[in-house]
Amino acid sequence: MASSAIVASLAASLSVASTFSSSSLLVFTKLRSATVPGFSSRLSFSFSRRGTTRLMAHATLGLTKPTQIDYPKISFAAKEMDVVEWKGDILAVGVTEKDMAKDENSKFQNSILKMLDAQLGGLLSEASSEEDFTGKPGQSTVLRLPGLGSKRVGLIGLGQSASSPADFRGLGESVAAAAKAAKASNVAVALASTEGLSEQSKLTSASAIASGTVLGIHEDSRYKSESKKPVLKSVDIIGFGTGPEIEKKLKYAEDVSSGVILGRELVNSPANVLTPVVLAEEASKIASTYSDVFSATILDAEKCKELKMGSYLGVAAASANPPHFIHLCYKPPGGPAKVKLGLIGKGLTFDSGGYNIKTGPGCSIELMKFDMGGSGAVLGAAKAIGEIKPPGVEVHFIVAACENMISGTGMRPGDILTASNGKTIEVNNTDAEGRLTLADALVYTCNLGVDKIIDLATLTGACVVALGPSIAGVFTPSDELAKEVFAATEASGEKIWRLPLEESYWESMKSGVADMVNTGGRQGGSITAALFLKQFVSDKVQWMHIDMAGPVWSDKKHGATGFGISTLVEWVLKNSS
Repeated sequence: MASSAIVASLAASLSVASTFSSSSLLVFTKLRSATVPGFSSRLSFSFSRRGTTRLMAHATLGLTKPTQIDYPKISFAAKEMDVVEWKGDILAVGVTEKDMAKDENSKFQNSILKMLDAQLGGLLSEASSEEDFTGKPGQSTVLRLPGLGSKRVGLIGLGQSASSPADFRGLGESVAAAAKAAKASNVAVALASTEGLSEQSKLTSASAIASGTVLGIHEDSRYKSESKKPVLKSVDIIGFGTGPEIEKKLKYAEDVSSGVILGRELVNSPANVLTPVVLAEEASKIASTYSDVFSATILDAEKCKELKMGSYLGVAAASANPPHFIHLCYKPPGGPAKVKLGLIGKGLTFDSGGYNIKTGPGCSIELMKFDMGGSGAVLGAAKAIGEIKPPGVEVHFIVAACENMISGTGMRPGDILTASNGKTIEVNNTDAEGRLTLADALVYTCNLGVDKIIDLATLTGACVVALGPSIAGVFTPSDELAKEVFAATEASGEKIWRLPLEESYWESMKSGVADMVNTGGRQGGSITAALFLKQFVSDKVQWMHIDMAGPVWSDKKHGATGFGISTLVEWVLKNSS
């Protein structure tokens, strides 16, 4: 590797006191920077022939810049007390359909609901009957009733039972919705019944409620001319226990949620704002913020050329916005790592389809800013890991960031690209570009000597057709790695489904003039895409590919979901322990 100089610091005055050698490798280690979600630092580096560095501002297409929003921090507290004694804006009670059962006098049988109803003179049971509230999932009712310390009482349906993290995260989201509607600054959350919940389940459930509340309150209004700040400041979680263990779990929920919010905001940002260089800057800010455990290496096109990343550079060739290959490295405090992990995120900040341009109904070209959803997940996980600082595990976060555009310099159908492992690829569809960038990212990550790799990508429409908008498809030849990741999803509540790596389908990927083509037929499109990626993974490395094209985006909420971040963090922590 050619020699390179290190940027010593990026001062608050945005001046740089450093020079680079002739190499174009940028290594950011101890950068001081602004808050990540607002993208407030609009800087890039360019080089003169003398090798000195000068700082220049980005020209923003459309004059659009995100507003820096300082979201109020929500404080969480675990308490044990009678719910009728709690004082505040909203007392929210999660109820199952069984909890809503009433006797022959139309009175609640559940002890907590009976106690609340008695304090309210029977108005709670009366109102629930009139509104036909039965505790079904998705149902909620918030009533302003006199007689309690709380201004409002809310009943939130949990269905027949509630036991999974997803159930309790949904409870938290409903609490957030009620708090927004009532402009509440403090709320309490309790369950009508905690039967069937072990002490460990209570800890996990409290954490999920906290996570759901934070994510439910958050609204990405950075690109609106007027934005409303949420007023919720505190949440008391009642009846789930007290002490250091639950406090640790609540802090964990806040840390992971901050990563999910970063991931959402990265994916929500339009391509005229979040270009490859800006994505690289956001990665460098993570390294700056957590400089005790993180370092960042950013490779430009010249350095990628030295590393023979022809597959990645072929995709990037058409864009006026140059590619940036991002490598964040987390090293644990307090000793060497026992395991080395690689997390790779597809980083197409915009995908036009290239010469095979996306056209016609359903092509979703207007949403192709989310084609960097994999990188959003990886960088969101990096932020959370920087907060949590798990011991005993080294993690490499990799993004081959670029755009897939159209110009006279771009790759054409029929071109042959050579990846960094020497394998040749005949491009039979320029809109199958994500796998081309991931190919060189996989080779690079394997060369770091990692033990396990997970890559995440909005890779194929075929996976959305197969599994719908809420479930990601996963592919791996390793049963051991599959067990690890599925265990992580049990805690995160995110939905994945393992699909086969059917080797016989590779026949459709063979080329007459190169080692392979980049797409097979329409049938089994997500499987052949995964088989393509497998060609660039070392046999010594356990590897999983996650196709998250469906769950990356919510049409209902018109925004990014932050999918994958919670699972990645859980997986890293499981390897840490």
